[in-house]
Amino acid sequence: MRLRTISRLVALCALAAMASAVVWGLLIPAGNDAPTLITISRGDSISKVAAELRAKGLIRSGEVFSAAAYLSGKWRRVQAGRFELTPTMTPLEILDAICLGQRKAWRWLTVPEGYTLQQIAQEVDKEKLTSAAEFLAQAQAPTDFTTPFPAPRPSLEGYLFPDTYRVDAGQSSSAIIEQMLRRFDRVVWQDLFHQKAAYNGRSFRDAIILASLVEAEAKHEKERPIIAGVLLNRLSRGIKLECDATIQYALGDGRKTRLLNQDLSVPSPYNTYQHEGLPPGPICSPGEASIRAAMKPAKVPYLYYVARPDGSHVFSVTFAQHEAAIAQIRRGH
Repeated sequence: MRLRTISRLVALCALAAMASAVVWGLLIPAGNDAPTLITISRGDSISKVAAELRAKGLIRSGEVFSAAAYLSGKWRRVQAGRFELTPTMTPLEILDAICLGQRKAWRWLTVPEGYTLQQIAQEVDKEKLTSAAEFLAQAQAPTDFTTPFPAPRPSLEGYLFPDTYRVDAGQSSSAIIEQMLRRFDRVVWQDLFHQKAAYNGRSFRDAIILASLVEAEAKHEKERPIIAGVLLNRLSRGIKLECDATIQYALGDGRKTRLLNQDLSVPSPYNTYQHEGLPPGPICSPGEASIRAAMKPAKVPYLYYVARPDGSHVFSVTFAQHEAAIAQIRRGH
């Protein structure tokens, strides 16, 4: 009788110890430190996830966490992704978060129309997604990426579609770039060009380059097709484009609010004051409106344009008219 009582007491003590371990391992937060990022890859086992959580100080016991995941059946529902978790969460709250996709760490990345690769890289860096240097190194190596549209060269300049993207924290530069290339593929290659490498006698590549010039030059929506028409008129007549936006691009980090005559001699293949034809590649990321304008430019007689202070332009047929327009704008009329 006494032996049976002792056995029961031992069993009760064991159960109490187990219950205490469960409470300690599942219901009590591991600490009160700052949020921690954890990456769960597709196919990771629950034991691997638990070990990572334990190593990051988010849970106290990987074994108890794994057991709870298996007993509840939640181990089948753990999602892949990047999660922002804190030790102030209980292990059960953490298990629910990674099963329901809650607390996934991500950022909104907005790429405005007309941004260059350099500007996109700076935006990525500012959002703490990856470093500007790493992003640029990837974007300037187009052969590292496979695209359904004609391969960009000499870099991905102009092919990272301007849009707002939801990007996981910790996502690699190449993954971010691939996301932007997929958007370009969908909007431009599939929807606008219908997967054809030419449109109205112009190659896909030339259309994107022209669109980038329009994007950089046009400040008013209605002028985009007109500017595209002017640039094409100059190309068809063998006249140098003399596009100020290409000079700004050639200057790189030395961009100026107002160009001087000496800037027009900057040595660069992108200097359209020195070289005939289109530049060797796009000078920025054109938006859909500028790409449409490059595909369907306005049929206009103009060969020249000059910007007013408000960003609109005066268009001229002859050089004499163009000079008169410049003089009038400088006089403030």
